[in-house]
Amino acid sequence: MKNITRRSFLKKSALGAGLVGLSPRSWARVPGANDNIRIAVVGFNGRGGEHIHEWEKIKGVNLVGLCDVDSFILDKGVAAAKDKGHDVQGYTDIRKLLANNDIDAISIATPNHWHATAMVWAVQAGKDVYVEKPISHNVKEGEQMVQAAKQYNRIVQVGTQSRSSGALQEVVEWVQAGNLGKILVSRALCYKPRASIGKTTGPQPVPKTVDYDLWLGPAPMAPPRRKRFHYDWHWFWDYGAGDIGNQGIHEMDVARWFLGEQQLSPAVLTIGGRLGYEDDAQTPNTLVMFHDYEKAPLVMEVRGLPEKTGSNKMDNYKGGTIGIVVECEGGYVLVPSYEEYKVIDKDGKEIKHGKAYSDHFENFIQAVRSRNEKELRAPIFGGHLSTALCHTGNISYRLGHKQSPDAIREQIKSDPGALATFQRMAEHLAANDVDLEKTPATFGVPLRMDQATSKFIDNSEANELLKRDPREPYVIKLT
Repeated sequence: MKNITRRSFLKKSALGAGLVGLSPRSWARVPGANDNIRIAVVGFNGRGGEHIHEWEKIKGVNLVGLCDVDSFILDKGVAAAKDKGHDVQGYTDIRKLLANNDIDAISIATPNHWHATAMVWAVQAGKDVYVEKPISHNVKEGEQMVQAAKQYNRIVQVGTQSRSSGALQEVVEWVQAGNLGKILVSRALCYKPRASIGKTTGPQPVPKTVDYDLWLGPAPMAPPRRKRFHYDWHWFWDYGAGDIGNQGIHEMDVARWFLGEQQLSPAVLTIGGRLGYEDDAQTPNTLVMFHDYEKAPLVMEVRGLPEKTGSNKMDNYKGGTIGIVVECEGGYVLVPSYEEYKVIDKDGKEIKHGKAYSDHFENFIQAVRSRNEKELRAPIFGGHLSTALCHTGNISYRLGHKQSPDAIREQIKSDPGALATFQRMAEHLAANDVDLEKTPATFGVPLRMDQATSKFIDNSEANELLKRDPREPYVIKLT
């Protein structure tokens, strides 16, 4: 031990034990107000590339590391960063990156199933974290992330950037003050085109440049079942959450923000399916999700098909396609983007409008410098709640069964709002030549939640889907 330096000991301990047990309070560097923040981006084939661009724009932030399990993407990214003058080091294995004590923070944009493990390992290694949405693969992981951020006293921001738009902050406060009367329903919309991913005849090859064991991480060891290796993992339960957890989580978060809810919903029900084509994907391309909060229902709608067969346009609801419509007694609020809102009164007149840039990445750096979690606009707890609402809805869907449209209408007829939402979905599908009599939608299992424990009531099968056993050694261990 006399010949082992402190840094080499920490590196070996971290790699051998999955970074468990390293207390950042005892040895991690705490950046001061005038220090450069040394940051690394983990996963940058898609959204992570935008992370790199955002960090490059912020004064006092140095990009020092890039990590990706695809060596082609990694080598290309490192070369591009060095061409721009960044002194970066490339990593294939995140554990080696986290063992580097010269990195202050990491920015996670990996596939969803890696978010929780990467985030917890990072805070255990003394790093602050910016983590993309959805923050977790399942509800238990989200709970572990909340616990880890607190236990290891690190700054953790979730990539729900609408929270940093001054315009949306303004209109949420305005609605919550009662200026448009009582909220009747907070509706999140994800009408985004999603084509078929095709059908395969069996397991597909892994790209030669990908370390597949590392790509899978905590997910079960199984060959790919998709033609396009990158991105189409979104549509498989082992890795993704469908479009509700991909694009829809942004809208879910804002819809919950308007309601001010700080717990999971007491009841959830979903209706939908993968309709309009047949392919290898598992997640629905059409879905309505009802979260029955006491104040007002939170409804999520996902549509991947166009407005009608042959069209290249998507449906809209009160002007929204990918956004939020908050329906109130005195009119409604349309949020058509991450940074804009319009208030429409009962006569259809626009009475209020706002748009403001989201400085979400800057907000994270501000909190890293101040060490004040309260400055974060999207802390980990809120990100967990919004993500978990997607997960619990998906659980209802996964446990459901295909039923005729009349049978579905019969079961929701006591709720006029739910019935009207389902009817609009049925009309949308009919316009896309989907006959729900011949290809029925899935009626999800109605689930009730104990809000105090975040467990479903009297449904052990649903509770099993709140978690999964991760594959060794990619396990979260909190001490």
